[in-house]
Amino acid sequence: MTSTETGAVVVEKVAGKSTVTRCFSKYPLKFIIPNKVGGLKTDAVWIYSLTYGGGIVSGDSISCSFSVGDGCVAVLTTQASTKVYKTLANKCSYQSLEAKVGRDALFVVIPDPVACFSTARYSQRQIFRVLSDSNLVLVDWFTSGRYESGEKWEFGFYKSTNNIFSEDGQPIFLDSVLLEQGSIGSIAERMQDYQVIAMVIILGPMLRDIQARVQENVRKMMSGSLHTTRRATGCSAASNSAFHSSKPDFIASCSAFGHMVLVFSCQSFMRQHVLVISSGVLSAFPAFGLNCCFILQTCRRCL
Repeated sequence: MTSTETGAVVVEKVAGKSTVTRCFSKYPLKFIIPNKVGGLKTDAVWIYSLTYGGGIVSGDSISCSFSVGDGCVAVLTTQASTKVYKTLANKCSYQSLEAKVGRDALFVVIPDPVACFSTARYSQRQIFRVLSDSNLVLVDWFTSGRYESGEKWEFGFYKSTNNIFSEDGQPIFLDSVLLEQGSIGSIAERMQDYQVIAMVIILGPMLRDIQARVQENVRKMMSGSLHTTRRATGCSAASNSAFHSSKPDFIASCSAFGHMVLVFSCQSFMRQHVLVISSGVLSAFPAFGLNCCFILQTCRRCL
C-alpha cells in the first residue's frame, strides 16, 4: 500500500476457501464485505465499493489496489451507479484501480454504470496484472447521465483507461475511451439517441466456454437485427439517411485481432447471456430500457 492509496484488499486461500486477509479503506472510499453471498458451496469473496455521500465529488481522488491469490475467486461490485457530481472550479475527479490476479484465480469486476452529472469531469484508470492461467471479467460502462431528469450527455469530460499486462510486463490489452465537449459538436450530437456505452472483457482459460457462446450469440443476434432494420427501411446499407432513420436499438460486431477476440454487443444481449460462472458464482447484469451501444471484448491467449 502506498501513502496515496485510499483502499486496498488482499484475498488469499485460508483453510481451502477464498478469504479476505487484509482490508483497508479511508475517506471517501469504503468497502463492505458480507460474510455470506450466494449458496453455501460458493467459494467467492464479494466486495462492495462505496463512496461517502453517494458519489464522487469534484476534485476527489480515489486510488485502490486488489490482490487475488492463487486459486481464489473475488467479485468487486457496487450497490448503485457511480455518480459523478457537477464540477466546481473546473476540477476533475479521478479514480484508479490496480489489481493482481494469481494462478487459477478469477477476479470479476462488475460495477453499476458511471453516471456523470451535467458539467462533471471524470477520469478513471484500471490496470490488471495477470499470469498465463489467470481469469478476469471486467465490465466498464457509463450512461448519458441523469437521463430521467433530462440530462443526456451534458457532462464536460469523461475518460476511462483499461490496461492488462502479463507477468513479464508485456501489454495484453490497452484501451482508452474519451468523450469531451468541444467545438466540433456536443457529445449528445455525436451519440445521437444512444444512452449507454459499455465494454466487457472476458479473459482466461476458465472462461473459454463462455467466450465461445458469447461470440456465436453476438453474431446471430446482430445478423438478425441488421437484417430486420434494413428490411424495414426498404433501402440498401449504402443509403445513410434511410439507415439512420431506422437505426437499431443496439450496435454489435465481431472481429478477431492478435491474441484476442473483439466483440461489440448490446445490453439486452448481456442481460440474457453474459453470466459469470465459477465455483458457484453466478451474476447477471441489470436491465436498461434504453438505446445502447455496448462493447464486449473476450480475450484469450493463443495456445
